[in-house]
Amino acid sequence: MASTELDVLVVGGGVVGAGSALDAATRGLTVGLVEARDFASGTSSRSSKLIHGGLRYLEMLDFRLVAEALSERGLLIEKLAPHLVRPVPFIYPLKHHVWERLYAGSGVALYDTLARLSGHRAGLPLHRHLTRTGARRIVPSLRKDSLVGALQYYDAQVDDARHTMFLARTAAAYGAHVANRARVTALLREGERVTGAEVHDQESGRTFRVRAKQVINATGVWTDETQSLVGERGQFKVRASKGIHLVVPRDRIQGDSGLILRTEKSVLFVIPWGRHWIIGTTDTDWSLDKAHPAASAADIDYLLDHVNAVLEQPLTHADVEGVYAGLRPLLSGESDSTSKLSREHAVAHTVPGLVVVAGGKYTTYRIMAKDAVDAAVHGLDAKVPVSVTENVPLLGAEGYDAMKNNRYQLAQHYGLHVARIEHLLGRYGSLVDEVLDLVADDPSLGEPLAGAPDYLRAEIVYAAKAEGARHLDDLLARRTRISIETFDRGVGVMEEAAKLAAPVLGWSDEQVAREVEHYGKRVDAERESQKMPDDETADSARLGAPEVVPLR
Repeated sequence: MASTELDVLVVGGGVVGAGSALDAATRGLTVGLVEARDFASGTSSRSSKLIHGGLRYLEMLDFRLVAEALSERGLLIEKLAPHLVRPVPFIYPLKHHVWERLYAGSGVALYDTLARLSGHRAGLPLHRHLTRTGARRIVPSLRKDSLVGALQYYDAQVDDARHTMFLARTAAAYGAHVANRARVTALLREGERVTGAEVHDQESGRTFRVRAKQVINATGVWTDETQSLVGERGQFKVRASKGIHLVVPRDRIQGDSGLILRTEKSVLFVIPWGRHWIIGTTDTDWSLDKAHPAASAADIDYLLDHVNAVLEQPLTHADVEGVYAGLRPLLSGESDSTSKLSREHAVAHTVPGLVVVAGGKYTTYRIMAKDAVDAAVHGLDAKVPVSVTENVPLLGAEGYDAMKNNRYQLAQHYGLHVARIEHLLGRYGSLVDEVLDLVADDPSLGEPLAGAPDYLRAEIVYAAKAEGARHLDDLLARRTRISIETFDRGVGVMEEAAKLAAPVLGWSDEQVAREVEHYGKRVDAERESQKMPDDETADSARLGAPEVVPLR
């Protein structure tokens, strides 16, 4: 990046930044993407993992946002990322006779209608009305007295961290220069104009000056801090809202459908997630450490209390495998409640040469990226094609259906169970043969990880070799989701994973030991924070674990 002047430098490797890099690269621009930590290490790995229109925004009469999000949902399932985004059913329990069925049923009917009008319905079934008996047949764990009937409708889900990583990887495939662990420490200026950035390589300790005709600030909840590097007040402020999620084993709730429940503040989802359920989320203001938002005991109790209100067998703290907390970047408004702030996004040329994109929701990342690059293009003295990302599948999407149809032959050829092949296809799509080739070269990599048997040893090696993972935390928290899917939070597999990655990343025995020690301290700090009564004490406990690479 430092060897030439780029057309566009994107700062921030979350879903919007990675999407912006892909959008710009596929318009024929020279592009750089830098991320201070790891791709998706902020908000984009800590969402509810839903690709959805947002039923609650209908209640706010935000029809345009819902229609836009439903169109994007269909695009992702049909064309852009069918290997990563898949349909999931939800049941909405009704507590009142007649009026609630009419009210909620009208909303879900409008939801289906907006999806159909978008032209990207993705073949999802229409909603249906259920009796209490019918709902409990699908989700037997529902308490009989918690509903009088129900509605069932469909949305979609995604492994957010993998999807974001695939965006960055696809951008690189189209020519973008992509680097994680590369922190912007200053913005370069000539007069009033921003002309690039000073970038510190966290791994080598070197600092580079990267020149660019346009810089896109896509740093989410860090927008205000990045904006301050030019000494200017932003045209809008971003407010951080904390949402936490619990992960529990699938056998703790008997059911073949997710749940969506109303709370006094927002909505609560119970989402099927492989051999687990994800339960979330909360929605509270957060003004403490943004890199590692902490879940307190009060947050966990809030979720358990609300989900237990509808379950035959209540969940306890002992049922919780994993906990994660993320921050939503909301555009600051008049409302005191973060749950009432808009999920709309905004784009502005705050100073010449600098475009800021902020707000929005995960599902509409592609629209946000398109708008940000459109704004950057206005500052380029050249004719640039319009966005084409609506027609650009991510790596792994092309040929996915054919590979899926061929899964039995793949299983036989590589000596793996077909369920294992299906799991791999849902993570790598048509790139699955790259992972399986590692197994062909070294059959020991076809064995499951001893401490996390849902994943093969080959997946750790591949993440280090091809997916940009630089540290053990990247491997266990984002390239896989072991950190939230095991009761020990990945401690039992950390040494095995570190030793698998070591030859690929050139780690010495000392570096392996450092990686393992850091990861163990991270888990200890998170567990301690989750015992704390409030945000302040939880934040203090979480900060007890240092960064694997201290930000310099």
